[in-house]
Amino acid sequence: MDFTVLWAGDGVLAIGIVPPPSRMEARARLRQAVCEAAAQWQNLDIEAISVESTPGSSPRLLLAGGVAGLSLSHDEGISLAAVHLHGAVGIDVMRVQDIPDWFHLARDYLGPQVAEALSACPADQRPLALAQAWTAREAALKCAGLQLAEWEGAAPACRSHALPLPAPYVATLAY
Repeated sequence: MDFTVLWAGDGVLAIGIVPPPSRMEARARLRQAVCEAAAQWQNLDIEAISVESTPGSSPRLLLAGGVAGLSLSHDEGISLAAVHLHGAVGIDVMRVQDIPDWFHLARDYLGPQVAEALSACPADQRPLALAQAWTAREAALKCAGLQLAEWEGAAPACRSHALPLPAPYVATLAY
């Protein structure tokens, strides 16, 4: 399986794949790529690694001798995964695009400070800035085990990194 390592460090691995068109097949291929990448990364037999998914909870990566945090994200044409050997992890990917109702979306989900910063941003740079802020919020929420919800005054505390992706994608890793 072809995958690209996007980031590795601090016990965290982030990978990406170009998925098939079918969402169901994309999920299956990403899980397989995660197992293969983790096997190479940790020098383990792939048979000793599996993905555990339970409805209503974050997926986990089962490794020989332990459990690792796992986060998955998909957008049309790209699928990403992050593994954290020592705790929770979140990853989010988004296609940069112009969103007509961006201000209300930002105010409601990213908070008033982000909405104001986006208002001050030149219009041609706003779609990228919005995508960066959105993926940072989604990744942090996933890391904290929280669902996307309207802004309540605080963001989960975690380390985060923007991931290097080709245009038109933006992604953030949080752990």
